[in-house]
Amino acid sequence: MTTSSPDSDIKQLQSALTEFALQRDWDQFHSPKNLVMALSGEVGELTEIFQWLTPAQSQQLSAEKKQHVSEEIADVMMYLLRLADKCDIDVMQACQQKMLQNTAKYPIDKCYGSAKKYNELD
Repeated sequence: MTTSSPDSDIKQLQSALTEFALQRDWDQFHSPKNLVMALSGEVGELTEIFQWLTPAQSQQLSAEKKQHVSEEIADVMMYLLRLADKCDIDVMQACQQKMLQNTAKYPIDKCYGSAKKYNELD
């Protein structure tokens, strides 16, 4: 039995997205600028779902709303992966690097239970 790693899953999805775009002659439209703009639009659509919900309501979505959230998250993720591919950025490596930076910026003893930004911590 073989198991895939998150990195290989991401690369497979990026390849599938590239193939999807190529088959439709859409690669010509997928400049980093255009992908960022499309990504922003999809984040807006995701935001719209939660816009007027209370915090409690946002944690107790109906099956229909949860499906809608799922679809918008997928759109965001696919545009983000396409952008990373076009910019030749390894998403897993970038996330690992950012986690190391965040670990240094937000030491547990200074930020535990606080929503302050790193430059506001005592």
